[in-house]
Amino acid sequence: MNKPIENKFHTVRGYQLIKQNESRLTPALEDYLEMTYRLCLEEEYTRINKLSEKLNVRPSSASKMVSKLVELDFLKYNNLDNILLTTEGRITGAYLLERHNVIESFFTLIGSANALEEAELVEHTLCSFTVFRIKGMLEFLIQNPSVSQELKSFMDSSASS
Repeated sequence: MNKPIENKFHTVRGYQLIKQNESRLTPALEDYLEMTYRLCLEEEYTRINKLSEKLNVRPSSASKMVSKLVELDFLKYNNLDNILLTTEGRITGAYLLERHNVIESFFTLIGSANALEEAELVEHTLCSFTVFRIKGMLEFLIQNPSVSQELKSFMDSSASS
């Protein structure tokens, strides 16, 4: 007698909802926190207008998202309306930026024509272990340029077949 196969498949939205239940951050909140972290690397703070400009959104939208990140204790405002990172915001922001850089580097390595856009779309769906493994693979290829060149040659020849 055959055992029924346990159904573990979900729609994309189903997987997003599962991940969202495991995290306090939605993909949109992650984008805002990552960009805030990027901007706070340049100065110790940022402002709504600068954040909205960098993310190509209206200041009112940025303000709403920043308020949510303040409620979740990733950001805080000072009395000059500067947006500052909390300790948790700094730690999480650093991870989000590293994750982005790893994924964008991977897509660049494999020859993606739109590495930035694809990284932005995919990064929210990967678990930290997968990002860690991709980072390890990239480091291996950097440390082994002959293997990296062999991979590039293989990719180029298979693309033309």
